[in-house]
Amino acid sequence: MPEIESLFVTKLYRARADGVDNAALLKSCHAIAAEDEAGKSWSKQKGYKGYTSYASLNDLPKRDPAFAELKSVLDKHAGAFAKALHLDLGRRKLKLDSLWINVLAPGGVHSGHVHPHSALSGTYYVDVPAGASALKLEDPRHPLMMAAPPRLEDAPREERTFVYVAPNAGELLMWESFVRHEVPANGAKKARVSVSFNYGW
Repeated sequence: MPEIESLFVTKLYRARADGVDNAALLKSCHAIAAEDEAGKSWSKQKGYKGYTSYASLNDLPKRDPAFAELKSVLDKHAGAFAKALHLDLGRRKLKLDSLWINVLAPGGVHSGHVHPHSALSGTYYVDVPAGASALKLEDPRHPLMMAAPPRLEDAPREERTFVYVAPNAGELLMWESFVRHEVPANGAKKARVSVSFNYGW
């Protein structure tokens, strides 16, 4: 009898971020977005519909207590995920090396990308209005499949080329940084607010 074994599984970590004051964090996100002229300028230049602090602010946990609280919670979840992935960190630890705000306006998108120079990446969802975009994750093998036929529409979730994950406010998603991901057009009538992050080793 033939035997089929699953190898090289890609994991997605999903959890409620208990301990985060979501209302305070949302208020801080909007306040920083309103004041950060460099971030607004960068977003406009790059065609980002909305606001991101990605290229303008690198000290959010020091700048605002709500982000310091979020960092503390994220550190614990990153440690748990690293353990589940059986990562051999040796004497070194994973370290949060970037954290940025995303205020994605209605109709805004974030095209497919990976996060080089990082080990784990993810997003904490602050405000997810009705109709907001799901996160679209891509099978890391996809660029190497070359002449492979497409998958059936009713293929099991773990066999699909693309998987859509609809997050909830107060929830975080985390994946290994080599996983290509994107945010399709925000179909909500108001902004989708999130905080993305990278952990390096």
